[in-house]
Amino acid sequence: MEKHFGQQVEYRVRKDGYSITNLARELYVNRRSVYNWFNQRYLKPEIIFRIGCVIRYDFSKDFPELFSTEEFGHIFSKRDTTVSYSGWDQEEELWQGKYLVLLEKYQELLESQPEKELHCVS
Repeated sequence: MEKHFGQQVEYRVRKDGYSITNLARELYVNRRSVYNWFNQRYLKPEIIFRIGCVIRYDFSKDFPELFSTEEFGHIFSKRDTTVSYSGWDQEEELWQGKYLVLLEKYQELLESQPEKELHCVS
């Protein structure tokens, strides 16, 4: 029997408990598009890859004919935010990564400062 790509992707998304709304938001598509993908017998590898990156799942296990383990290996590294793949703007990914690093450093700085009392002027 031939694989139904959409059903396999849907199964993994739901099994991992990932919200369809959040998935759609992170993929910059509407929920209807996600549901349409789930109903398609064949999905473009780019779509499967993007979904795998969002839900942090290695689809090379389910689709060895489309992907190698190395292709998904980077999504499991600590904070590899400069990763690019077809369909996504590399420059946007770069700036997003820099922004996240900056936010993390700012949070560390805030946590390292002793708490100061806020004084209201009346």
